[in-house]
Amino acid sequence: MCKDVQDYLAKLKKELSGSADPALTQDALSDAETHLRTALEEELSKNPSISETEILVPLVEKYGTPSEVAAAYLAIEPHISPALAHTPRPDTRSFWARFFGVMAESRAWGAFFYMLLAFIPGIIFGGWALFAGLISAFSLLFIIGLPIFGLFLLSLRGIALLEGRIVEALLGVRMPRRPMFLKKGLSWSDRYIALIKDKYSWRALLYAVLLLPLGLIYSGLFSLLFVFSLGFITSPVFELVFRIPLDLFGDNVFTPVWFLPIVCVAGFILLPLTFHLAKFAGKIHGRFAKVMLVKK
Repeated sequence: MCKDVQDYLAKLKKELSGSADPALTQDALSDAETHLRTALEEELSKNPSISETEILVPLVEKYGTPSEVAAAYLAIEPHISPALAHTPRPDTRSFWARFFGVMAESRAWGAFFYMLLAFIPGIIFGGWALFAGLISAFSLLFIIGLPIFGLFLLSLRGIALLEGRIVEALLGVRMPRRPMFLKKGLSWSDRYIALIKDKYSWRALLYAVLLLPLGLIYSGLFSLLFVFSLGFITSPVFELVFRIPLDLFGDNVFTPVWFLPIVCVAGFILLPLTFHLAKFAGKIHGRFAKVMLVKK
């Protein structure tokens, strides 16, 4: 029997710990808290004399005990896992088949597009975290700065949720799908203090700030690698047919004819190498995002 909603959430978290993905646990807790607190408020408005524990009993019977809810989430999770989630399995292909086969992997393309377009969320999220953060921190010198800074911290939770959806869609890493809410029933000052004390707020801030340089590095590096690889592959056509120099040696000098096949082969090797690097970088960044944007 659960004495209140917090007790129910603690038991649900215990049921999911060790067997569920942290992002799944966060979603399950968010769903349960939202449902139970909404139903609880409705019942208390009708019967204010009844205690929370008494009202919670029929609500739990209808919603499910912590063990039942945990089992339901664990059962459905494999069917709603990210589309690009990696399923470990032995790869019996030859080295060259694995090397060039990366071009046919959806996970590699997802990671590549994330890296290629990382400057967009980097500039938007990172720019907001830096400039809005500085402005809101400066506003703390005045009394009006308190709500402004609180709203800024709340906005970081929205950024964390949106970035998590992007990471899950392109990198195949399970991320939270429900927004984070502060506990209801608290006073304005208690909510503000809880928001500041919550490590999740500061991890989201740090992630958003780091995403600015990381996004620019990712996009710059993989744009160059992709352009160079395509340029090397098409160099014989552009130089011999269209008379456009590849300009490897500067001053618009054409590449020696004998060297063009080598350049072309280098392009065919560099292109899958770029996608292998994108997969590796996506795997590392996905782990980083999970550590920073999933509440422990």
